[in-house]
Order: sequence, then C-alpha cells, then structure tokens
Amino acid sequence: MPNKQLESIIENVEKVIYGKKQSAEFLLIALLCQSHVLIEDVPGVGKTSLVSALAKSVDCSFRRIQFTPDLMPSDITGFSVYNQKTGEFDYHEGQVMASFVLADEINRASPKTQSALLEAMEEAPVTVDGITHRLPRPFMVMATQNPIEYVGTYPLPEAQIDRFLMRVALGYPNKTQEAHILKQYQAVNPLHALTPVFNGHAIAEAQRRVHDVFVDELIRQYIVALSTFTRNHGAASLGVSPRGSLSLCHAAQACALYNDRSYVLPDDVKLMAVPVLSHRVILKQEARLKNVTAVSVIREALERVPAPVAQL
Repeated sequence: MPNKQLESIIENVEKVIYGKKQSAEFLLIALLCQSHVLIEDVPGVGKTSLVSALAKSVDCSFRRIQFTPDLMPSDITGFSVYNQKTGEFDYHEGQVMASFVLADEINRASPKTQSALLEAMEEAPVTVDGITHRLPRPFMVMATQNPIEYVGTYPLPEAQIDRFLMRVALGYPNKTQEAHILKQYQAVNPLHALTPVFNGHAIAEAQRRVHDVFVDELIRQYIVALSTFTRNHGAASLGVSPRGSLSLCHAAQACALYNDRSYVLPDDVKLMAVPVLSHRVILKQEARLKNVTAVSVIREALERVPAPVAQL
C-alpha cells in the first residue's frame, strides 16, 4: 500500500490530470530521488498540466520556462548588472531559481541554452561571472518535448538526455477517461483551485529516507544483469551505462518508500526499468528500420533476465 502522506500528493494531482496516476507516481518518485524527468509526448495530452499540478501540490516555488530559439543562457541562469550607486555588480536571478522548473518544449531552444539548464541540473549551483549561487531545495526540472515535430527543433544529445532520471510518456486517455476530463473542465480549470498538501521540508525528509531503503545484493546483481543485457543486445549500438544502473537502483528505492516499505523488491526494479532505462539505449540504424524500439529492448531484458527469488 502506498505511503498515505505521499499518496496525498498523487490524489491532489488527479484532481487536475485524470487517468494518469502511474505517470504522476513516476514524477513523484523522481522528486524523491532528487532527479529530473523528461516528458515526451504529442501536444494536448496533459504534459504541462501534470507538471503544474505536481508543483502546486507541494508548497514550493515554481517557474515555467517556454523554450524558444531566441531564449538565451542568461535567461536561464541569470546575469549581473553594474550598480553605479554601490560600484558593485548586482545579480539578477534567472528562471532556474525555483524548486520546480517546467522547461516547456526544451528541444526548441539552441544547444547552448539547453546546456545552461542541463548544467544546473547536474551541478546544482549556478555560477555567473565567477560567483556561485545556490539553487533552492528541493530542486527538480521537468522538461517536455514533442517527439513527432522536428521542424525548428534542436534534439537533445544522448549525453544530455542521460541526465534525466526518467523519460515518461502519457499517451491518449481512453473513452471513459476523456469523457471524465470533459466534465471535469466544463466549468473551470481545476488547476486554478488546487492547493498544496505537502511542503518543502517534508519532501526533503522523504528524500533523505530514500537512501535508508535496504537493497539486497541479489537486487543489485539483478540491476547489473539488466544493464549488461542491453549492452550485449544485437539491436543496440549503446547500452545502459553504469549511471543508468545507479539511477535504476535509486528509483527502485524511492518506489519502495512510496509503497511504504523499507526494502526493495524485484517488482520495484521491474516497474521502474522502462522509464529509467529506455532513453539510455541507443539503437542501431538497421534496428530502427525494423521498428525495434528501446522500450522493446528493455522489456525483452525483463523477460529473459531471471529475477531473484527469496531464499527460504
């Protein structure tokens, strides 16, 4: 059973984005891991609403950055302006100075601007003109991009995509869910009435507890075996890196904590494998022509690599 306090966040998010509970849980697990999420799907399925609902459910600062080709790195990190009265440079903070940052359509900005955000994600502090500025805690970037339309975009390099803990896709709702959404939004946008149910201190405490979740040696070996399978797969030109294995281990710990357990089960690893590992597998061109996907490679690994069982 999910932890009641953490589940209250998901219940709050579902007031805005209906029928996407698992996607909301993935975002919360990434937050518990102090990591970031790339949400990749077609327009209009609720990517921005999901991110905004999660941010509003936790009483922390939130900023939305609309990525465009003319967005500058200084718009992200901030800049210094000379103050004639004091004779010193005053720092004007950039859009990244918030606990929750929505990077909307991240692939529409230039690679230089993308790198400014991704550096902040990796390093945590932001350095402007030689002066380091600490980012707030908690800190999470949730980036969205449209995987279909490539005109006027700058695709993220594989090394930068690897900095996201997960890649999540929402997909279209079914008929019942879509009818509920129409009714839900008929009078007013429920996002406007959403109120926080958690605060930053409680999130920080939950993030600390993730590291205390026990991971058995057999679970670690299972994670390594899954990663090794992708590296030796005939369709993959690049398999999961050790950073991917570490990310899967942390995500499984956070998944266990969300489900109110102090230890990781193989099912936690299986649940998190696709969102955590699929964007880290680079396929060969001939595999793409045969419609092989990274997700199918991960699912094949889950089917063929034996999961550990309890010793009685």
